[in-house]
Amino acid sequence: MKALRKRDERGFTLIEIMIVVLIIGILLAIAVPNFVKARETSRAKSCVSNLKQIDSAKEQWAMYTKAGDGDAGPAVADICGTGKYIKGVATGPECPSGGTYTIDVIGTDPSCSIGDQGDTDVTNDHTL
Repeated sequence: MKALRKRDERGFTLIEIMIVVLIIGILLAIAVPNFVKARETSRAKSCVSNLKQIDSAKEQWAMYTKAGDGDAGPAVADICGTGKYIKGVATGPECPSGGTYTIDVIGTDPSCSIGDQGDTDVTNDHTL
């Protein structure tokens, strides 16, 4: 009679593979929301930086034109473009979250259409 050969025991069992997949799934469930939150926080901070740049350019324009508080603010073309207060694109900076900027009158802060989301979470705050 032929001797029975011992079964080759290389590889992983189905249970071991399922446990690894479960662990990876749990790690992804924890990591993905944190990545989304970090991305939105980054966008909000970039938007606030743009608003500060617009405010600074608006104040410089007001000093140059001798405009006082309450006077009409500059148009985008007055402060953005080559040789202006904000160099680069003539349309000015863009909100990374897709909002639009309003320059407003002299003496007030510029604003983003996204603005304050009304929640207590400052990561979505697009205001100065």
